[in-house]
Amino acid sequence: MKIGIIRETKTPPDTRVCLPPAHCQQILAKHPAIQLVVQPSENRCFSDQEYQDAGIALQEDLADCDVLLGVKEVKIDKLIPNKTYFFFSHTIKKQPYNKSLLQSVLQKKIQLVDYETLTDENGKRVIAFGRWAGIVGAHNGILTWGRRKGTFDLKPMNQCFDFAEAQEHYKSLSLNGLRVVLTGTGRVSSGSAEVLDLMGIENLSAEDFLSYSGSKPVYCMLSTEQLFAKGPNNDFDSEFYKNPEGYHSLLAPYLAKGNVLINGIYWDNKAPALFAQTDMQGDDFGIEVIADITCDIAPVASIPSTLKASTIADPIFGYDPVNHRETTPFQDDVIDMMTVDNLPNELPRDASEDFGNQFIKHVLPELLASKIDMIYRASITTQEGELNEPYLYLSDYVAV
Repeated sequence: MKIGIIRETKTPPDTRVCLPPAHCQQILAKHPAIQLVVQPSENRCFSDQEYQDAGIALQEDLADCDVLLGVKEVKIDKLIPNKTYFFFSHTIKKQPYNKSLLQSVLQKKIQLVDYETLTDENGKRVIAFGRWAGIVGAHNGILTWGRRKGTFDLKPMNQCFDFAEAQEHYKSLSLNGLRVVLTGTGRVSSGSAEVLDLMGIENLSAEDFLSYSGSKPVYCMLSTEQLFAKGPNNDFDSEFYKNPEGYHSLLAPYLAKGNVLINGIYWDNKAPALFAQTDMQGDDFGIEVIADITCDIAPVASIPSTLKASTIADPIFGYDPVNHRETTPFQDDVIDMMTVDNLPNELPRDASEDFGNQFIKHVLPELLASKIDMIYRASITTQEGELNEPYLYLSDYVAV
């Protein structure tokens, strides 16, 4: 098997990589039958020279590779027919901006494995950048709040050499009066909680958060069961994960109490939004800053004010809740939005090393065992020009 690490082609460019040089070395040492090459890139967080120093060959034309590994979506004109690709395709929710990508994957008879769908036998994801999205998202959310209040100007994460440097800046923050609502309990939200803890922000239970009246910085972390319910008795059961229709949001009391919302849940298109756009106009909506790590774009979104994905270079925009439009941030009666959709790219070396560990542990053994009998077969989105069975629901999405 010959594996090629492709050059990232999405704009704006992503500097992460699936396998850093040390991980490539590890694979070649353990699996001498594998060939592994890297397509040269000027943007990658690990330089071409670092790969060469690790004994990894550079190769521009990857047409002779069996498997191609990327991170973000591949430009359509760069797709090589009849290959196996691994990357985040952002198509499984029928995202309109990637419809043509999935159509091209099918036309070129590419076997696409989307990292987002790689799971074990119990349906649990085995590889993700989620922790790092949560870490950077929380950092950016507090950065936004500090700028809004004028109390501190936290160094952007992408200007830090690594996470260790960022933590040095947490020691001098003035956070009195901060009340953070954090949604979700998975990888993303746990990463965010990690940052809030490092900043010295106290974690309160949901009940204690609602009754808290002090000035020290606090946060609460809300699980799915605490966020959604159905019926007049606010019932919840495991049916929600398969069929969230008919449920409603329970977030309103926390939105009245908090002033920063960090949204880290995985949101299903059929699930209710966390709140309505009209709710944001009320006097009982206390949120001033929203860091939407989930970043589904409105109107099909958990956060109705996520009008767009912002960028690492320009991460914050203002949202006018009365006119439902983008405006200048840091104004009275405006909610400040942080909606960067490639947050781990602010700490690309840390995130890539973690991702490489997950790939070697969970994905590579199955890939080497058999591409036909992988326990991850259900993660193969397309094969031989057809949608794989779990993804037949995308048929109308790719129809011409």
